[in-house]
Amino acid sequence: MKFRLVFSLVLLCLAVPSAHAGSSNSLLDVSPDGKFLLAANRDNGTVTVVDTVTRKVLREITVGEKPECVSWIGTGPRAVVTLYEDSALVFFDADTGTISKKLQVSAEPYGIVADREGRTGWVTHEYPGTISTIDLQNESLIRETKAGSHLRGIALADDGRRVYVSEFYTGILLAFDVAGQKVVDSWKGHSTDNLSRHVLLHPTRPKAYLAHIRSIVAVNNGSGSIFPQLSICDLNPGEDRRRVSFGMDTFNGVYVTTNPWESAISSDGKRFYLIYAGTDDINVCRVIDDDYKEIEAVGLPRQIGHNPRAIRLSPDNQLVYIYNAMDFAVAVHQADTMKLLDKIQVCAPPMTPEWVRGKVLFNSAKPPMTSRRWIACASCHPDGHSDGRVWQQPEGLRKTTSLFGVAHTHPLHWSADRDEAQDFEYTIRSQLMQSRTGLAPGPFKGKVGFDKVELTEKTSGRSKDLDALAIYNNSFDFPLSPNILAPGKLPPAAARGKEVFARKDVNCASCHGGPYFTDSSLEKPFKLHDVGTGNDDPTEKMGPLYDTPTLLGIYRTAPYLHHGKAKTLHDVLTIYNKGDKHGKTSQLTTEELDDLVAFLQALPYETPPSVTPNTVSYRVQPAKK
Repeated sequence: MKFRLVFSLVLLCLAVPSAHAGSSNSLLDVSPDGKFLLAANRDNGTVTVVDTVTRKVLREITVGEKPECVSWIGTGPRAVVTLYEDSALVFFDADTGTISKKLQVSAEPYGIVADREGRTGWVTHEYPGTISTIDLQNESLIRETKAGSHLRGIALADDGRRVYVSEFYTGILLAFDVAGQKVVDSWKGHSTDNLSRHVLLHPTRPKAYLAHIRSIVAVNNGSGSIFPQLSICDLNPGEDRRRVSFGMDTFNGVYVTTNPWESAISSDGKRFYLIYAGTDDINVCRVIDDDYKEIEAVGLPRQIGHNPRAIRLSPDNQLVYIYNAMDFAVAVHQADTMKLLDKIQVCAPPMTPEWVRGKVLFNSAKPPMTSRRWIACASCHPDGHSDGRVWQQPEGLRKTTSLFGVAHTHPLHWSADRDEAQDFEYTIRSQLMQSRTGLAPGPFKGKVGFDKVELTEKTSGRSKDLDALAIYNNSFDFPLSPNILAPGKLPPAAARGKEVFARKDVNCASCHGGPYFTDSSLEKPFKLHDVGTGNDDPTEKMGPLYDTPTLLGIYRTAPYLHHGKAKTLHDVLTIYNKGDKHGKTSQLTTEELDDLVAFLQALPYETPPSVTPNTVSYRVQPAKK
């Protein structure tokens, strides 16, 4: 009898995996012994080391631009962080705060996972859509492999044979075989799946969890455009492989949540947590081992801190750590009740109070931004990027643009119907966001059809919140293109393409001129152009004249044109340039077209100026030299 009891306890211990730091991507990571916590502070360019016993900050380490994921290496104290904007990994010692190496890698490294022994790591790269394999002991790159499109989320299988990665814009889950260095399986969801930045694996069952949204591009209404989703993929091979998706609004009855960001699961696989960055909520769920219901809510979502972006559990499953990005703090909760136990300030706000307030509003789907809690600015412009979607707007098809460089390229929108970022008060009050109060007091001139009334209404200076939102909107600067040899140095094909671009018989530079490669200007009348694309969309109401978009960063923003029908830059120059209205390109040879595309993909190849004659005043002012 005693032998049976001992044997049963051994089996139980084997059934529950030991703590494994760094098995899925996150801004947070807990050491295997649970004594230390790492927090990557994306806006500050730092990593904070926290003593979880005393709940005190030990040190804050400056690492570089836009850290997106941090992981312990083995049992520590060594750790590694991805730098999205620096295209680098930084290896550091959490005990001393010393950096041992900054390893340059391909562009936009986002997620990183590490094996238990701390020997090998795997990194997702968003723009190239590659996976890098990293020698964590020698702090070197082993290889890089093409795996998908715009990869962000990553999780390592417990046996170390596969990593599972998510495509940011499609939500597709890919299985990458570590030994064979190739994608061996995929789980495709709905065509509307969007913004999947994290992958979580169940510790004992063959399940993967992906938090994401659904973008219903045919609907321009805050009650039907964006939905919070959780997809669960069955990882077993065979014909019964499947993927199910749960609408987390209907899952919670009438309680609406926005922008599901990241999830966590207890090491026994029984409790599941999902955080929502747009409504500052968390779902606590029981895991149901039935392959159908999957999870069951433990009450309604609970309010947590501002803009939660990461969640981790302590190895003993007793504590939940949540990184609330706009509190610049990690909250410590009791795992079973979610009672708040402590709040650890991990960094200071990196910019002005106005910028901070603007970012809070930008990421919020709560009043005063909306009344229905369905959508935030960040639902379509995550951290200033595009959502990769083309929306059916009342005025016609409109591709979502990024906000990078917008401080220097006013007026706004494809049809140049706004001359201030504060004009987004019209969006906040529209059917899309359905705010009851807006951010500014008093009445605004009403819209009549597609009249550009925003150009006649002065919206700046009327509300501190609206001005703060404008300051944040105007704060995004372009990183250099990864398709260059060095700052200011073009590859041979791009250098030849630059000459083609500048030729008068091609005429690209006549509209795409200046440091931001656009003739957009707030001087009236605005410089709008008919480039022959207005008739491509039968639903168009405001064409055929459009504002000239900047060409900076165009290497990563397909599809192209206002209606998003050009899938590639080659398509822009050929299929959608009938009559040579969009630069004269019909006479170019195949080689010249290839060179021209290479030049466009190399933009920006040097840092554009922080101030131009068209730069707006509502922005974070650059430091004086």
